[in-house]
Amino acid sequence: MKVWELSAKGFLKKDMLKGKKIIIGISGGIAAYKTIGLIRLFKKHHAEVRTVLTPNALHFVTRTTLESVTQHKVYAEMFSENNDYTTEHVSLTDWGDVFIVAPATANIIGKYAAGIADCALSTSLLAFDRKVYLAPAMNCKMWAHPTVQKNCEALRQSGAGIIEPESGFLACGYEGKGRMAEPEAIFDYVLNDFFSNDLLFKDKRVLVTAGPTHEAIDPVRFIGNHSTGLMGYSIAEAFAGKGAKVTLVSGPTSLAARHPGITTLSVVSADDMYKACIKEYAQNDIIIMAAAVADYRPIHKASSKIKKDNNALLSLQLEPTPDILSALGKLKKKGQILVGFALETDNELAHATEKLKRKNLDFIVMNSLRDKGAGFGTSTNKVTIVDKKGVVKYDLKSKSEVASDIVAKTYEHLQSQTIKKRK
Repeated sequence: MKVWELSAKGFLKKDMLKGKKIIIGISGGIAAYKTIGLIRLFKKHHAEVRTVLTPNALHFVTRTTLESVTQHKVYAEMFSENNDYTTEHVSLTDWGDVFIVAPATANIIGKYAAGIADCALSTSLLAFDRKVYLAPAMNCKMWAHPTVQKNCEALRQSGAGIIEPESGFLACGYEGKGRMAEPEAIFDYVLNDFFSNDLLFKDKRVLVTAGPTHEAIDPVRFIGNHSTGLMGYSIAEAFAGKGAKVTLVSGPTSLAARHPGITTLSVVSADDMYKACIKEYAQNDIIIMAAAVADYRPIHKASSKIKKDNNALLSLQLEPTPDILSALGKLKKKGQILVGFALETDNELAHATEKLKRKNLDFIVMNSLRDKGAGFGTSTNKVTIVDKKGVVKYDLKSKSEVASDIVAKTYEHLQSQTIKKRK
């Protein structure tokens, strides 16, 4: 286990969770009995826990049990004399630091994704403006249903953490993927993703580039590529979530950064991005160049729209755009970390390794368009990370999960630098 990974079974900073406020939501699934174990893990590490339930959840776990293990009232009815406040969903969500729904049924996932608030749990979720994690639990056919997967992906893109269910025998008698992750796995996931923030990139400045660049042909046409910017934005969010102050230099995209720790600089062309990066570079500790910068641009941009002539061919003379990554590699100061990306179609590893050396990178993130689900226009990616120590291949994951892997790899390099300084 790496030193920055926190675990219920291993290293945990003393009193790290003392005073932390955890809201645990429970929806109506048989896996609700496991949630008692999850509550005990947080309580064991000195966190405060309160619970909010759907009405059906009380068929699987009792109010008495929950109030005994949390030492707090259960919130299960929106309008009840048992509630401390008439707007319990607001006061509860103001109280909590993080919200975990375990188990999260297909029903509550669908309501949250659609913005429906018709019970104590769904209303509380919509009133909560910090990090939410959901641990799905359902029949394997329900989990595989396109609507459930679409809802989960929409929630991921809005910033929620989805703790994937496990495969095995299910309470319904089926065997497949749909069993809620074990309490220890949920605890570890939340601890590593949320509460380890102060251990990683606090007081670090990170520059991230994202999206395509558009190289103008005339006032209405451009040369570009299919990049949506999702990978770069996911990386920016991941670093900001770990305490970093992030500057995001973004090419044209429909995305918007959500985290308050991200400052976005919008650019259009490769030249614009080059100038922004050169200006920002020196004040950053870590630079992640995830943008898909156009390699060429027209030498001459027409001042007015080029009219179509059906009887004539149109030729464009192209010139190379500025090589931003090479320029930054030459400017790199001692202690800075510079990371590049390589999207390849053939001889992928050889090209990525050559680029790592030639551009003075600390590591490079390589993916191949030959891998299904990787590259542009998808919510997933399959990457290989190459550095001087070797090659690490990762499975196909959501881009937010890939971003977390890149954050972890960056921290590994920071730790290596610290060890070298001590020597």
